[in-house]
Amino acid sequence: MTHLRTRSTTITPGTVASRPALRVGRFSGVWRPRLILITLLGVGLVVLLAALNIGRGDYPISLVDVLRTMVGGGDGAQRFIVLELRLPRTLTGILVGAALGVAGAITQSIARNPLASPDMLGVTDGASAAAVLFIVLGGGATAGIGGALGGLGTLGVPAAALGGGLFAAVLVYGLAYRRGLDGYRLVLVGLGIEAVGLSITSWLLVIAKIDEAGQVLVWMRGSLNARGWEHVIPVGAALVLLVPVALILTFRLNALQLDDDAARGLGVTVNRSRTVLVLLAVLLAAVATACAGPIRFVALVVPQISLRMVGASRPPLLTSAVYGALLTVGSDLIGRTLFGDQLPVGIITMVLGAPYLLYLLVRRNRGVTTA
Repeated sequence: MTHLRTRSTTITPGTVASRPALRVGRFSGVWRPRLILITLLGVGLVVLLAALNIGRGDYPISLVDVLRTMVGGGDGAQRFIVLELRLPRTLTGILVGAALGVAGAITQSIARNPLASPDMLGVTDGASAAAVLFIVLGGGATAGIGGALGGLGTLGVPAAALGGGLFAAVLVYGLAYRRGLDGYRLVLVGLGIEAVGLSITSWLLVIAKIDEAGQVLVWMRGSLNARGWEHVIPVGAALVLLVPVALILTFRLNALQLDDDAARGLGVTVNRSRTVLVLLAVLLAAVATACAGPIRFVALVVPQISLRMVGASRPPLLTSAVYGALLTVGSDLIGRTLFGDQLPVGIITMVLGAPYLLYLLVRRNRGVTTA
């Protein structure tokens, strides 16, 4: 007779699967040193690249002088250039990248599909179409309505983009929902809405005046040129208000990784939780698009890279925010270093993100074929 000896594992109240558990009131989590280390490393890189980006320009400022100015030092000229002219541009890029990173992480977690992002679900193009519509009508291309819209000033474009993104999200969600939300169906419907948004934008470019068309084309490439504090405040407020809500709903987001019946068994109201989380992602993506134009592939690429770096079961929210900011400000630095201010940051992110999209498509295709 062969005796089999098994090793029993005892889980004590302070541990979860051999990892220390953290509990604060009703909220609990698992201590993940790798996630914290990689996130902090990303924060350090964001600060470094931001300082290098601020120092570039017709009046170069060294890295040390930029950091000294940021903490209250530097002369009057350096403070004016850094704090008034260059800091808003870089801060806009950081905040927009963070918003897109969180939006992509939420969307991919809900859909359980690495291709599900605001770029691929029509949200970005819906926001773009609405913003372009406002620019064209507000510029006087259409009499009557244009004059009324034009009076709203800079508030109108963010509001229009937000409304367009929400409307596109409602369409995608409504058309893709069939007794649950399937990831592939969500992506296919999103691509259809994206095509509609692009068609509307193309038609608006045809009827627009030359100066309006030029303004629209620059905006549609995702540019940080001439960004001021009026662009920093909206996306900063969106992050401050919406990201904590997303973090509070982390348990529900984790439960949605399972099938709907299993999530309900954990006490999660599936449809309500999914709707709230999708709304958070749409708001973040729409506000980011309104403030800097459609900067593509950040929301698609960053969550998957963050997931692989930390070894998590789903894209981590805060890590995706940090590395979304890193990708955006790094792309802006690359564009300004190689091409001056002539190349919008959205083109750089497209060049960097497109190969990764092809990799994801090939990998998913091989998985389907193998299955």
